Amino acid sequence: MKIKTSEFILSSVEVNKCPPEDKPEYAFIGRSNVGKSSLLNTLLNRKNLARVSSTPGKTQTINHFLINNSWYLVDLPGYGWAKVSKGEKKLFSKFSREYLLKRKNLVTTFILIDIRHEPQKVDLEFLEWIGTNQLPFVIVFTKADKVTGVSKKKALIAGYEKELLKYWEELPPIYTTSAFKKTGVEDVLAYIKEGNVIFNESK
Repeated sequence: MKIKTSEFILSSVEVNKCPPEDKPEYAFIGRSNVGKSSLLNTLLNRKNLARVSSTPGKTQTINHFLINNSWYLVDLPGYGWAKVSKGEKKLFSKFSREYLLKRKNLVTTFILIDIRHEPQKVDLEFLEWIGTNQLPFVIVFTKADKVTGVSKKKALIAGYEKELLKYWEELPPIYTTSAFKKTGVEDVLAYIKEGNVIFNESK
């Protein structure tokens, strides 16, 4: 898929104030400091459409971007550690949760995980919540350029697969990406392209 246009539409903290549900939508979420903004900018071939910050947890709203005038990319607040108050954390998780559960045109949620670390409790808990609610999702490992060697990358991914297979009979689609080297970007865009076709055929 070629990204021709990408436009920020709006930020919101209430699902009923999001754009009309007439276009396919893809949400991106991950633990704070997972490199989400960098990956989104690489996907869209833009330098600063999604804000990159040295402060984890910078995204604090549901952010809609209209891509190619035909689908929405949605940047959700990260889960886990962030320099915000406990009250704000609860609010973020609440409206993110409501968005994921209620948004009718949400095709898939891309869950971003830092490939450098062994399975983290906060990631596994979020994956369990997604699975329990039977929401379609894809796992995207980020920062692949920071891990040396193919075998080490495979071992780290296998660690997550082992944990997931304790509870699930099959695994979701899994992609490995690097915003720096732009690897895995075409795989993610190809998945979205296929999702758009299915969405439009079902209308």
